[in-house]
Amino acid sequence: MGILIVLGIVVIAVVLLLMAALKVVAEYERGVLFRLGKVKGVKDPGLHFIIPVIDRLPKVSLQIITQPIQSQGIITQDNVSVDIAAVSYYRVVDPIMSIVAIQNVAAAIDQIAQTTLRKVVGKHSLDQTLSETETINQDIREILERTATEWGVEVTLVELKDIQLPEDMKRAMAKQAEAEREKRAKIIAAEGEAMAASSLGEASDIMMAHPLALQLRNLQTLIEIAVDKNSTVVFPAPLMSTISELGSFLNRETQAAAATPLLKLPDQAGSSEINGR
Repeated sequence: MGILIVLGIVVIAVVLLLMAALKVVAEYERGVLFRLGKVKGVKDPGLHFIIPVIDRLPKVSLQIITQPIQSQGIITQDNVSVDIAAVSYYRVVDPIMSIVAIQNVAAAIDQIAQTTLRKVVGKHSLDQTLSETETINQDIREILERTATEWGVEVTLVELKDIQLPEDMKRAMAKQAEAEREKRAKIIAAEGEAMAASSLGEASDIMMAHPLALQLRNLQTLIEIAVDKNSTVVFPAPLMSTISELGSFLNRETQAAAATPLLKLPDQAGSSEINGR
């Protein structure tokens, strides 16, 4: 009975040793082998055997890591307070340096990204921050990469994610945008008036050369008004002047006819003689 217990203990010890000695490195990982505290090399993906207690094999992920940069209260170059959040993407390219050179890569990237964000945005005005985000992203990435290279890390991308403006600044920008749109609307209206005036000038020149064209245009206008079945009829000024001139002509003819004497006496005498006979 005692022998069985001893054998069981031995089997369990062997299993535990094998579990401690066998290490599996995934495809997206690399293992850094430490033997008695010294770096012995990098282990590729697969199954590896290490000496328990003597060896240590920490694993480092080579995947791209998304690191949110929490919102930072920043004062721009033109003294406007804004809250800006961003996000950075990085990956480990040197597993040994990422373990030996720094204690915690993720925490270090987070802290240096926050300070770099405040420093870079603080050198730009509000208009530049809103319109030149690509330049700001590139500047932040370059600064982070210079620092992170010593840690065996490559910063692949940095993007400004959210820009929060004060309410009074939002109202001011809305008024500015409204004024800009009104300016463009007035310019477009003025250009339209200029084009219309030019076209009307050309049309008036044609009508001066061809007077009947103006009368035809007046008749066309009356036809368009009549289509709507309106109770009000508008007569163009040239047509009214024509009617006035026609009335004056008829009045003159009537007066001329009244002033002319009627010579019908001989006819009346002749008719009397005929009746006497």
